[in-house]
Amino acid sequence: MREIDVCEITKVVRQMCIDANYGLSEDMSTALDKAQTQEESELGKNIFEKLKENLKIAKEDQIPICQDTGMAVFFFKIGQDVHFCGGNLTDAINEGVRQGYNEGYLRKSVVGDPLIRKNTGDNTPAVIHYDIVPGDKVQIVCAPKGFGSENMSRVFMLKPADDEEGVKNAILQAVKDAGPNACPPMVVGVGIGGTFEKCAEMAKEALTRPVGQHSDIDYVRKMEEEVLASINETGIGPAGLGGKITALAVNINTYATHIAGLPVGVNICCHVNRHVSVEI
Repeated sequence: MREIDVCEITKVVRQMCIDANYGLSEDMSTALDKAQTQEESELGKNIFEKLKENLKIAKEDQIPICQDTGMAVFFFKIGQDVHFCGGNLTDAINEGVRQGYNEGYLRKSVVGDPLIRKNTGDNTPAVIHYDIVPGDKVQIVCAPKGFGSENMSRVFMLKPADDEEGVKNAILQAVKDAGPNACPPMVVGVGIGGTFEKCAEMAKEALTRPVGQHSDIDYVRKMEEEVLASINETGIGPAGLGGKITALAVNINTYATHIAGLPVGVNICCHVNRHVSVEI
């Protein structure tokens, strides 16, 4: 049994919050560079230049790449041979978020109650997903999520008879409805199967998969490529001002489901698609 003091988790989470908000991940940087060469409209090319200039300034001046530094979302894969000591794990994660958002001068966007709307002042609580896996390691993914794109996300409870074409149409409809509001070029995370809440969680986690890394399942990989091509034929374009590149990637996760259902979650993210990962 491996012991990990939760103070270590707090330190790691603090830094992850800052790193995710100050710089673009390598896969997203590569995807933006590639997309810029593929964009055909002059306005679209100009927008890519502005996006890259913004990222350069953020890196040089150590300021957030977007003013909406998001609600902190974490995916924890915890080895079953790990024992946390020194306090409560969830409290330690939220303490890391509090420190990261305060000391990193990141915007605090979380309200403690959805209707009373009083700001918590430190961007806590975070949204935390736990998964117990074999081994004695802890893998942490931090994915701060801004709500310009989050508000454009959808869940579709399709019928099994809708089949693959129905799923493709649902994803495309969600993107068309989002239009410029999701700050394209976007990354589209999709969860197919499970239940109402499972498909949404899968869609969120799909956004953290590196752009360019496809599903290991052949038909899913093909669907990712086909849907991406369809999205980029909509003409929405960078910043929603027209062009060839509306999306940088479509990442799809799947899970078993009930014989009577076909749940589909579509979680859209803007062009920065912030995510960092650490293994302890």
